[in-house]
Amino acid sequence: MQFSGERPAVDLTYSDVFLVPRRSAVTSRLDVDLAPRDGTSATVPLVAANMNSVTGPRLAATLARRGGLGVLPQDMPLQEVDAAIRWVKDQPVPWDTPLVLPPEATVADAALLLPATEGYGIVVAPPAASADGIHVDDILGVVPATRLGTALADARLGDLARGRPASIDADDVTSARHAFDLIVAAETETVCVLRHGRLVGVLSQRSALRSTLYRPAVDADGRLIVAAAVGINGDVAAKAKALAAAGVDVLVVDTAHGHQESMLRALRTVSDLGLGIPLVAGNIVTAEGVHDLVAAGATILKVGVGPGAMCTTRMMTAVGRPQFSAVLETAQAAASLGAHVWADGGVRYPRDVALALAAGAASVMIGSWFAGTIEAPGLLQTDDAGRVYKESWGMASTKAVHGRFGRLDPYERARKELFAEGISSSRIYLDPLRPGIEDLVDMITSGVRSSFTYAGASTVPEFHERALVGLQSAAGYEEGKALPVSW
Repeated sequence: MQFSGERPAVDLTYSDVFLVPRRSAVTSRLDVDLAPRDGTSATVPLVAANMNSVTGPRLAATLARRGGLGVLPQDMPLQEVDAAIRWVKDQPVPWDTPLVLPPEATVADAALLLPATEGYGIVVAPPAASADGIHVDDILGVVPATRLGTALADARLGDLARGRPASIDADDVTSARHAFDLIVAAETETVCVLRHGRLVGVLSQRSALRSTLYRPAVDADGRLIVAAAVGINGDVAAKAKALAAAGVDVLVVDTAHGHQESMLRALRTVSDLGLGIPLVAGNIVTAEGVHDLVAAGATILKVGVGPGAMCTTRMMTAVGRPQFSAVLETAQAAASLGAHVWADGGVRYPRDVALALAAGAASVMIGSWFAGTIEAPGLLQTDDAGRVYKESWGMASTKAVHGRFGRLDPYERARKELFAEGISSSRIYLDPLRPGIEDLVDMITSGVRSSFTYAGASTVPEFHERALVGLQSAAGYEEGKALPVSW
């Protein structure tokens, strides 16, 4: 990356800078390869943050299907994270995971999981009678999610299902384009995918189309990838070995202040296990932190202190660093050591993802933005105006601390809650036009691909080299925003 003028003497954040277009031989956004090349098998540079309200198994599997990586949070009990990893590994790669509800479930039950939006459906069937899964003869039908907006809340899904749904045989599908054509020929939006008469997935026209544009992030056995986080206290080695045994693909050793002795000890402990998977550590914001954590065994550094939407660290402590400069300095230091950087926090728009990559990040971690999606953990709720939302909270907030230390005696738990930071509850509203994680991935990668074409780069490493960045005033930033529709 280069600055278009003199390198500034002050630290910068994403809104302080912009990308300058350069002569380009890249003729199409589809000629751009977004693979981060950071030792993971991700094919797009997006990582779902290890926050309780952001990444669960459902979001992790959906994101991996489109090339990204989800990090399961360290607050999950070991049995739960083990089960989550194994669940992700069991999910179909070419098809969507079906949402199956029994016929006695009501519209109100379904509305907790899906909003009344196009492109989604509920398979209505009794629970599988055997490990072989659900047989086609047991499927009562598929209820489109849009039907949830017109039916009575107490209506049973079994009464809304309309006969055997359209289906395709998995073994008959030769390509994603072929699957798209089969769905169009069936004159339906969503089909059940069967193998030997058993339900193995569902597929919509949009999902089939996406499969022609994205490469899934899979492990050596062709299964979807997933990461998991561990803290720096307790028996870190035992938990790391358990996660590796469950099949985790990337391990994140995580704490708010990553440049501390406890982190270095935990890193050395995990590194000495020789697990053979990428080891991420953070959070840090300096080149010195990079050198120390890489020396202790990290291959990827998580960068960011204070830029998150749910984080109050800077206002409470004055500690942190503007994110663009933090990524720029740490990425340069990491590159000199053969390591990589994940930019963690401060992302509000696709432009911010592009700027983080321009500063040298291999991937960009996204938190609260992904919390407002169908696939994020938690049930959908509706406010008085009928808008659908999910709750989100900071990982140092009172709510998170209570969950993390809930087993402590009341006195010790109260001591820890006394020093909590961050927002304990915030409503993250679903975008009616982009309610799912895949919708956001579409929007983000579309913008980033265009950024690459403007820079004349076809890969992430080329973008690191060719990105030309300028400084702008607050007025310049405002000038770049679209005018309100009412203008």
